[in-house]
Amino acid sequence: MSAVAHANGARPRKAAGAFRTISEAAEELNVPQHVLRFWETKFPTLQPLKRGGGRRYYRPEDLALLRRIADLLYTQGYTIKGVQRLLEDSEAPPPASPEAGVMEELDAIAAALRRLSRRG
Repeated sequence: MSAVAHANGARPRKAAGAFRTISEAAEELNVPQHVLRFWETKFPTLQPLKRGGGRRYYRPEDLALLRRIADLLYTQGYTIKGVQRLLEDSEAPPPASPEAGVMEELDAIAAALRRLSRRG
């Protein structure tokens, strides 16, 4: 990403498989960080890596679960208890847009191709 983008406050886009900090995950999901911490207490399958100082790092599978939880709560109208039951029973409906992951990968590939084309 160019220095101009950083000056404007835009972050460089990470690869689809990269770990995300809690601030990056919260921004990507459009929820406050405290909501993610709260969800960790309510959904035992959500266990981001924790490093020194308690910093959280969300893996791609954590982000997929977070998207699923957010969709069930905010789009489909489930309660926390309802989402817990769905996840425990492993009968939760698939995420609303499976294409989203593919689009992220395609964006990462496009960015890599742009970088390669600039090199010569």
